[in-house]
Amino acid sequence: MRARPQLVLLVCLLACGCEKKKATEELVSDLKSHQQKDRIVAARLLAQRKGDAAQVVPALIEALKDHSDDVRWSAAIGLGYFGEQARDAIPALQAALHDPDARVREGARVALSRIDPSVAPRSPPGKPL
Repeated sequence: MRARPQLVLLVCLLACGCEKKKATEELVSDLKSHQQKDRIVAARLLAQRKGDAAQVVPALIEALKDHSDDVRWSAAIGLGYFGEQARDAIPALQAALHDPDARVREGARVALSRIDPSVAPRSPPGKPL
């Protein structure tokens, strides 16, 4: 049996992960999805869109208010990847230092240290220096 070249090419393309990437606008929209998984994936992928900081940073700041701990944690970590471009997130990240979830608090602390080390606490809140 002889395989068709188009079918072989299609299988090879699928195997190498050559799929269409979502646009930044689509990912920002996914942060408002009813599906928690969609919001988590969007927050994690948006952290890679440094060229779109003006659009992404406000969306991740808003995601810090999500009811899902995983989304809030992903948003905090994501903001840290933007460094100084995420200076507008400092007040929201400082508020996240008091989040009920320890991972979110630690993510906010790490993000603040990457954005502006002078405003980051030296140790996680509730632990001695």
